[in-house]
Amino acid sequence: MRDQRRFNAKAWLLWLAGSLAFPIAGILAIVLVGRVDDPASALLGGFAAGAVIGAGQWLVARRQLGDLLAWIAATAFGMGAGLFIGAQVVGYGTSLGELALMGAITGIPLGAAQAFMLRGRVANAWIWAAAMPVLWALGWTVTTVAGIGVDSQFAVFGIFGAIAFMALSGVVLDRLRAATTAASVQPGEPAAPPAIA
Repeated sequence: MRDQRRFNAKAWLLWLAGSLAFPIAGILAIVLVGRVDDPASALLGGFAAGAVIGAGQWLVARRQLGDLLAWIAATAFGMGAGLFIGAQVVGYGTSLGELALMGAITGIPLGAAQAFMLRGRVANAWIWAAAMPVLWALGWTVTTVAGIGVDSQFAVFGIFGAIAFMALSGVVLDRLRAATTAASVQPGEPAAPPAIA
């Protein structure tokens, strides 16, 4: 039997496919609120984009993430609150530094809300909360460096940032899964079936 504590490349690739939710989330936010240039557009745009991203993540890792509506609600709430605060802190600016800071701030409540949903499902769920500010800032950084027109004040980073974000967050999720498996397997017992994907 395959050691379930090893890296699950198939589940990681499936998680990576969830990158496609990000441009869909961005388009929905544009349709609903236009530019993120005031508190209302940040809050509503973040809620809308977060709901789509949460749905996309759940579709590619449903067994790991638990209840669909709860995961979507946590992601929407976390992103809405984070973007509401982060966009105001940077004055709705779109420089590389401003977007990275906005991303980091967005990742704080988003990571906390998602980690709350992961508690009891993975070992050390707090690691997810700690990783999200860094990875969300990275998503904005990659999008900006790639030359995307971030001056349009989008609610979420584009596909290049999404691929970077999902690739690295997928590694984090896999390692949390592996740690959970390792903690649940007693000496001499077979490993539990994989929970991710």
